[in-house]
Amino acid sequence: MSQSKGKARAPKGGKAARRTRSRRAPLALRTAVCRANVELSRRGLALFTFGNASAIDRASGLVVIKPSGVPYATLKPADLVVTDLHGRVVEGTLRPSSDLATHLEIYRQWPSVGAVVHTHSHFATVWAQAAQEIPCYGTTHADYFNGPVPVTRALSAAEIADDYERNTGRAIVERFDGEPTTMPAVLVPGHASFVWGATVEGAVETAFILEEVARMAYHTAVLNPASEPLAQALLHKHFSRKHGPAAYYGQKR
Repeated sequence: MSQSKGKARAPKGGKAARRTRSRRAPLALRTAVCRANVELSRRGLALFTFGNASAIDRASGLVVIKPSGVPYATLKPADLVVTDLHGRVVEGTLRPSSDLATHLEIYRQWPSVGAVVHTHSHFATVWAQAAQEIPCYGTTHADYFNGPVPVTRALSAAEIADDYERNTGRAIVERFDGEPTTMPAVLVPGHASFVWGATVEGAVETAFILEEVARMAYHTAVLNPASEPLAQALLHKHFSRKHGPAAYYGQKR
């Protein structure tokens, strides 16, 4: 039996072409991430071009994130950058956020996370710059965070000099014992906050609530430096009635 000479060319529209076309982020995800970034600015959580929001499409492994340095007022879905989990740009002509590697480290290590939001909102950043966790002084805090909002370790000079953003993500992941289920936020000392959630809309809400409880905690500590943290029983009661299998707050879906 004779063998054909040369290599056959892949026909147009074949598997290779279909794979290329399939590596596109869903338009709905692009739109949601764009709206989330604009919402950060609208709510006063991100001044000028500070901060960023991203989301991942787990089916394709593609991440949609704000481009670096683009003002929120002019941001459009078409401006967003799409990368794979290794940071390779798949769609977009602009440079992705400089914090991309931090987001990607969280996505790689925590499979249930669908979105990450990073802001330099005032009071959350104050606590981060002071390298102090945000104490749980009241039930407003306990409704969203099951305990004080933690702080990561400081990076070494070598970690800052080489692969700074990814090492920031690694320090965030290290701060928790496995994937966090009751604490959707963390403070990076000297820097600011990162929050996450199942959806980008939910992560933006968490960022807003984090700023609010950070503000409350700051003023509580100023008004009464001897203030005690909320009793553990009350803290866990408030968190569990809104989250987890025993939750009974709100209406059934």
